[in-house]
Amino acid sequence: MNTSAIQLAKTERMQFTQVEFLLLFALLLLVVWRTGNRVVRNSLLLGFSYYFYAYWDWRFCGLLLMSTAIDFTVARAIAASPSASARRRWLILSLTANLGVLGFFKYFNFFVDSARPLVESLGMNAGTLEIVLPVGISFYTFQTLSYTMDVYRGRLKPTDSLLEFALFVSFFPQLVAGPIVRAAELLPQLSRMPEWSPRRFYGGFQTALRGLVKKVLIADRLGEMVDVVFAEPDMYSGGTVWLAVLAYAGQIYYDFSGYSDIAIGVAKMLGYRFPANFRHPYLAKSVSEFWRRWHMTLSRWLRDYVYISLGGNQRGPSRTYVNLMLTMLLGGLWHGAAWTFVVWGLLHGVALAIERAARGKIQIGVLGRILTLAVIVVGWIFFRCSSFEMCGQVLHRLTFPSGGLNWFPPLALAAIGLMVADHVAWSTRLRRAMRMRFDRWYSPIATAIMIWSLILYAPRSFQPFVYFQF
Repeated sequence: MNTSAIQLAKTERMQFTQVEFLLLFALLLLVVWRTGNRVVRNSLLLGFSYYFYAYWDWRFCGLLLMSTAIDFTVARAIAASPSASARRRWLILSLTANLGVLGFFKYFNFFVDSARPLVESLGMNAGTLEIVLPVGISFYTFQTLSYTMDVYRGRLKPTDSLLEFALFVSFFPQLVAGPIVRAAELLPQLSRMPEWSPRRFYGGFQTALRGLVKKVLIADRLGEMVDVVFAEPDMYSGGTVWLAVLAYAGQIYYDFSGYSDIAIGVAKMLGYRFPANFRHPYLAKSVSEFWRRWHMTLSRWLRDYVYISLGGNQRGPSRTYVNLMLTMLLGGLWHGAAWTFVVWGLLHGVALAIERAARGKIQIGVLGRILTLAVIVVGWIFFRCSSFEMCGQVLHRLTFPSGGLNWFPPLALAAIGLMVADHVAWSTRLRRAMRMRFDRWYSPIATAIMIWSLILYAPRSFQPFVYFQF
């Protein structure tokens, strides 16, 4: 994976599959649902959320506290400011503080390394700091920024409860890898006591269980092949590299959508509703539709706070194309501090601009689906490779394939089969039958099968979620 010069943390993180988490979460469920006081409930959730984050590295809890304190204060100051210029100054303070911290931890060494040739040509030394990337910093930074920007735009009134706002920023289900939940979606829920519903609780459990199946039985099995082939693509035949590239497309989707499902399910078991984050994006007919189906909370964030802020499509076709590409470039850079991520964002930006220019002129059909999937899959190569050299090796194998499959793990092929079956089922009426209801006779049987499959076929070691690095 791309990490540039920034180091990812080597210490343990609390995983949703750890026995410790499962036991503590079961205890938390028991306590919060027996608590009749909203303040006590929110305090318990806040304490658990900080423990969840501190399990990785307690020192970075200070960043959460800082973001919480700054944006809680700034939002109230914006609402109380008598003039537009004063409100703008408070917003700039929030943007500077949040983006400054994000920029230092995630992009400092990236910009230093990019400028190194120029600096050294002038006879100066460009050093590199050993920086640990705080897990989830990109997610909670965007989450808190959306709060202050919505208050600034007059779309949201600032909350008077520091406790509720602190819980909104740090709520553990989505803290480290999304979905990016906005204040308007979560704060109203935190301001009232949720009602106990066995049907809702079971639905959350089913959603979380499906997320675990996606992660463990599909994503991690695909990852076994992806990691080996992408480490040395020149060692494998063109057919094997093709299969590994397709496997990575499946791995990243089922890994990230699996995490989102777990987060949504866990929150639902606690009585809260999160927005959906994925809707089978590989069935998209265009790249723009792909982004309406993939990481939907980030897509909407980029649209509302970057694309529209740049002018959107209100300043003529040429400016619209520029805005699309700038938005996707920033989206690529958000994912990682490396030029390969920038190229990935640029590829999607160019594709979106071309689609917009061709809107109404070209009929989208089967060819459109194929071209869309080609853009997405090729883009994933730049997303996955750690250098342009590796990208070149992979693309060379794809362009000039030699031989068939000279290596593949059988369980990876089984996972590809599950991936294809899932998408075929979702694209047909079978998707209705796949939604297990609380009162259906087959629901406990299906639940037992999924749990037994997880126990029987899970890899020996649990792999971290891909988006933990962002």
